[in-house]
Amino acid sequence: MPSALYDVAIIGGGVMGSSVAYHLLRSEPKIKVAVIERDPTYTQASSALSLGGIRVQFSLKENILMSLHALERIKNFGEEMAVDDEKPFLNFRQEGYLFLINSQGKHAALESLNLQKQLGAKAEWWPLKKIKEKFPIFEAEHFEGGTYGPQDGYLDPYALLMAFRKKAISLGAHFITDEVKQILRSSSSVEGLLLKSGGKIISQIVVNAAGAWAADIASSVGVELPIRPISRQVFAVKPASFLPHPFPLVIAPSGLYFRPETGGLILVGRSLSEDKISFDFTWTWERFQNILWPELAEIVPSFAQLKLIRGWSGLYDQNLLDSNAILGTWPELAGFFLINGFSGHGLQQSFAAGRYLSELILHLKPVLDLSCFSPQRILENRPLAEGGIV
Repeated sequence: MPSALYDVAIIGGGVMGSSVAYHLLRSEPKIKVAVIERDPTYTQASSALSLGGIRVQFSLKENILMSLHALERIKNFGEEMAVDDEKPFLNFRQEGYLFLINSQGKHAALESLNLQKQLGAKAEWWPLKKIKEKFPIFEAEHFEGGTYGPQDGYLDPYALLMAFRKKAISLGAHFITDEVKQILRSSSSVEGLLLKSGGKIISQIVVNAAGAWAADIASSVGVELPIRPISRQVFAVKPASFLPHPFPLVIAPSGLYFRPETGGLILVGRSLSEDKISFDFTWTWERFQNILWPELAEIVPSFAQLKLIRGWSGLYDQNLLDSNAILGTWPELAGFFLINGFSGHGLQQSFAAGRYLSELILHLKPVLDLSCFSPQRILENRPLAEGGIV
């Protein structure tokens, strides 16, 4: 393709890039936006491989506020994202999140719970007795109790991605199937993109929304980001006996998580320190059998008998500094905006993060102050404190 001129060029058409494109055009309909996505099938996109969770149970104020923003937007999301009277269906199931808490984690959990309540979130401390009453299948005697978020839940991640993408296109965003070979720059500002096809995108604003590939993209213009692709595995299993009542997404102190899925399935996963830093999409039965299954059966004894149906692997765009978002313009390169490093929380934060970045680009007053996620902290080696990372 020949050179083309755009006001904003976005690298990556996943949920973040599509959200930015939509919010830009919603606020400024005449702006020319290009989104470069190398795989429009989204086969390896973290957006599509996500479990789709949304929770208010974080320990950092801004993370809580982003989740509250998402919950508010979901209420009328179908109407907001309708294209030609066709409304997206996110299938948001508000079954809650239950964090099981041991004695070592109780103090921090109660501090976070207090902050969540101060910000208007609905979150509760459940003693062990209440957990057993609500969910008799759980064997939770070795926990102190749990924190429960009744607003929390999970949605169809692919439907959310497609909603942002289709709406952005309907408003005028140009989605281009190609790969970015290099970001073009002058001495102190970006000038556009060189594409693998040989074409050029000329733009004074470039947004890095490349997810797990963000660091590779940034390095082409001399920007070093502490982001690495980490392979995480998820397993779909079917219990031997039917579960008569739904239960929330459960997270154990170890980081093990599991939740019900349609068709009588249970989705199970856990981040491990030995997870590969690579673009690896393989998964292994042994990981579930040797590590996850024994712990799962301790919490839910009836899960000692189940059948592994399938598994998959997706990528976290892991921020090695503090596992939190990197949002805003890179201080040393004018026009280079980052929306990266969400470390597994991007889907639920795409509502607020995409809006915030669009507000920065358009010089609008942000609805939410997310300046704590500024890339400046990367240069200063100043990590944020967040204890709710899973």
